[in-house]
Amino acid sequence: MNRIIYVLCLWICFGAAVANEGGPPLLESHANLDSKTNLQRGARTFVNYCLSCHSASFMRYSRLVDDLGLSKEVVEKNLMFTTDKIGDPMQVAMKPVDGEKWFGVPPPDLSVVARARGADWLYSFLMGFYRDEKRATGVNNLYFDATAMPAVLSRLQGVQVKVETKGEHADTAHGEGHAGPRLELAVPGEQSPEEYAATVRDLVSFMVYVGEPAKLVRYKIGFWVLAFLFVLFIATYLMKQEYWKDVY
Repeated sequence: MNRIIYVLCLWICFGAAVANEGGPPLLESHANLDSKTNLQRGARTFVNYCLSCHSASFMRYSRLVDDLGLSKEVVEKNLMFTTDKIGDPMQVAMKPVDGEKWFGVPPPDLSVVARARGADWLYSFLMGFYRDEKRATGVNNLYFDATAMPAVLSRLQGVQVKVETKGEHADTAHGEGHAGPRLELAVPGEQSPEEYAATVRDLVSFMVYVGEPAKLVRYKIGFWVLAFLFVLFIATYLMKQEYWKDVY
């Protein structure tokens, strides 16, 4: 049994090493689940730009009311385009067969993509599109080569081009300290690079929330649990002092 566990650990470590070998380092997403305003903006971006092709079938619109502090009227008017029932999941109107026909593969459901890939990978992927005339979509991605997904946020970000660099201190996509390709903004979009980074950060934060909505509940409960334990510690300490005062 121990040998099997040892082999599995080696296999996981080897797979992680191979997955990261040769690729650019991931950007830090700084996903924030503490701000409902950020999550609300992320929900708006997700519905307007992602829900056309990707579903989030594990998430129901009604949870946006309960968790993000949105009113039922706001959700129904601004976020529900594929159904008229607020208790329905966030499904997409496009059929998987059509998606496979148009993109080569059916667009995946994004309910748990943040848990499967990680917030930093999602952020890097959405920041990593660049112009590639050889691709059918006209774009490629620095973090997911030959991706079938078009740059749906290019109107906001603009058009980037990949520049090959050499040397120990060459820039990567949007960072420093590593050799390899970097991306330059060739055609500006509607948002500045800082504004676009904030938009993507809010979107990734919302997708992290979608992957585990109960995390917000745990945050609330965790605070009160820690507060209770702190009060219990004080009461226990005072009780201990009372019990042992005669001994000391």
